[in-house]
Amino acid sequence: MLGTACGASPIPFNVFSLVIGPIHEEFGWDYTQISAATLFWGIPAALLAPFYGSLCDRHGVRKVGIASLAAFILVFSSFYFTPNWIVGWYLFWLALGAVAIGSTPVIWSRAVAMWFDKHRGLALGITLLGTSATAMVVPHFVNFAIGIGGWRLAFPAATLFALFLAMPFIVAWYREPRPEERPATISAGADGMVSGISLKQAMRGRQFWLLLVSTLLISVAYGGAHVQMVEIVKLHGFTTGDAATVMSVVALGILVGRLGIGYLFDRFWAPGVAFPAMLLPALACFVLMGTGSSFAFVALGGFLIGVAAGTESDIVAFMTARYFGLRHYGKIYGSLYAPFGIGSSISPMLYGAVRDATGTYDIMLGVAIGLFGVGGALLLGLGRYPDFNRVQIEDLAPAEISQV
Repeated sequence: MLGTACGASPIPFNVFSLVIGPIHEEFGWDYTQISAATLFWGIPAALLAPFYGSLCDRHGVRKVGIASLAAFILVFSSFYFTPNWIVGWYLFWLALGAVAIGSTPVIWSRAVAMWFDKHRGLALGITLLGTSATAMVVPHFVNFAIGIGGWRLAFPAATLFALFLAMPFIVAWYREPRPEERPATISAGADGMVSGISLKQAMRGRQFWLLLVSTLLISVAYGGAHVQMVEIVKLHGFTTGDAATVMSVVALGILVGRLGIGYLFDRFWAPGVAFPAMLLPALACFVLMGTGSSFAFVALGGFLIGVAAGTESDIVAFMTARYFGLRHYGKIYGSLYAPFGIGSSISPMLYGAVRDATGTYDIMLGVAIGLFGVGGALLLGLGRYPDFNRVQIEDLAPAEISQV
C-alpha cells in the first residue's frame, strides 16, 4: 500500500493537477501543450510495463520495486529544474516514464496476489488504497509547498513521501511468499511453481482482449478528468483551495471503490460487479458539466470519478489473477496495464484540447460518459473463471501423460 501510494502511479497525477495552471501562467504554454507531457510519461511506461513485470516474474518484486522507487524519487525531484522550453518539459516526463513504472501496482500487486487467494480482491483493494491515501494527503501538502516556494517546489516536496515513508518500510519488510507460505490453490505440481498460463496463451483468448479494450476506454475517460479536476472545479467558480478539497473527496471515492469493489469481487462474479460500478463515473461526468454548479454537486462528481479509479485498478489486478493465473502474472498484468498507461496519458491532452477550443470540458465529459458505459459493458463478456488446478491432458508433456 505504501509503495502504491508513494510511487509513479498516483503522485504525478495529483501533482500535475495543481501545477498545470501556474505553469500556464508563467510560461504561456496552452493547456494542450502542458497536458501532452503525460504522453511522454505514460506511453514509455506502458510499453515497458510488460518488461518490468517479466523482471519481477524472474527475479522477484523486491529488487525491481526498490530500484524503481529510488529512480522515481531522483527523477521526479529533478522536475524542479524544468526550463522555459517545452521540449525540456517533455524530456523530463520521458525520463520518468522510462524508470518509474516499477514503482506502480504492476510490481506491488504481484506479491500481494501470491499471499492471498480467498480474500484476494479485498487484499488487492487494500494495497491499491495507496492511491486514495495519496489523493487525500498529497494535494494539500503540495498546495502548501507551492505557497512557500512556487510550483517548482511541488515536485521534490511530493517525493518526500516516497523517501521517508515508503522506502524504509519496503526495504525492511516487503517480500514475496516462500513456496511453503503460498496458498495451496495457487500451486501447480511438486516443483513449487505457481499455476497459470503464459502471455502468449492469454493472448489467444477473448478475455485478454476484452480486458485490454475495456481498460483503454475507461482510462481515456478517467485520466484527464482526474488531472484536470482542479481546473474543472475552478470553472465552476471555486478557488484552488476548494479544488484541493475536492481532490480529497476524489480520494474518498477511490477508497470506497477499492474496498467496496474488492470485497464484492471476492463474493460475486467480478464482471457483474464491475459493470454497474462503471456507470457511476459516467454519472459523474454529467454532474461535472457546466460552469455554475454548487460545491456539493461538484464534490459529488469528484467522489464518483474517484470510484472509477478505485474500480478500474482492482479490475485489472484481480482479473489478471483470476483469468490467467499467477505464473506469468507480472508480464500479463504489465501488458494489460499498458493500455491503462496509454489511455491515461492521451486523456489529459484530449481534455486540455477541448478546454482550449471551447473554454470548458463539457464535450470531452460527454464523450467520457459513453466510454465508461462501453468499457464496463465489455467486461460482461469475460465468462466464467478458469480452474488452473484442473490439469488438461493437452498441456502435459509426453512423460507426464504416461504418468496420468
